[in-house]
Amino acid sequence: MESINYEALALEESEKNVIREYGTVVHYPKGQIVFSAGDTADRIYLIEEGYVKIYRLTMDGRKVTVGSMRSPGQLMGLAETLYHGERTCFAGAINDSTLVVVRKSCFERLLGRHPSIALKVATTLGVRMREAEAIIQEMVSWQVPGRLAMLLLKMSERTGIETETGTKIALRLTHEELACMIGTSRQTVTSLLNMFKQEGSIAIEEREMYILETEKLKKWIV
Repeated sequence: MESINYEALALEESEKNVIREYGTVVHYPKGQIVFSAGDTADRIYLIEEGYVKIYRLTMDGRKVTVGSMRSPGQLMGLAETLYHGERTCFAGAINDSTLVVVRKSCFERLLGRHPSIALKVATTLGVRMREAEAIIQEMVSWQVPGRLAMLLLKMSERTGIETETGTKIALRLTHEELACMIGTSRQTVTSLLNMFKQEGSIAIEEREMYILETEKLKKWIV
């Protein structure tokens, strides 16, 4: 499995300060849509707080997550904005989130004046292209247990907090949200989580999930 370096996408504080000068702070409560498929892509977003999911809707109305969660310190909405196309996906706040919104014309001026941020944008687009290729491979090559195990490991890596119990996944997601991220049903996710608990690879206490044995989870990724 290929490891995606998400830290490479995070901006330095000085870079974020520049973007803040060009944008407007907007607060999005949990569940609110940030942008929708079909919208004109005329702005980019810097995530200050919270997490945002990128997803599409199937013909029967199910949400299917595409790409990874967008995390604090990351930019989103880049590719379509830079060529001024239409949005092909939805973006929704997973929890209460704060974003800096920068219009396309302002962002283009910013890139011209700050080459280091332009380079970070190019790096971000390159990493996300590799990420998309990895997701396609996972969907084609791995069974559902492996996809869920991989998702839990990624979430542990990105949001994990070490505790006496194990590595707590700081971001709470419903079984339905987990299902959207790996292309399966809520019922399947519930069954698999119960199986992971029985084998001792995870624990769930008061709605908090802990990773106990990463090696046991990795055995499902085949």
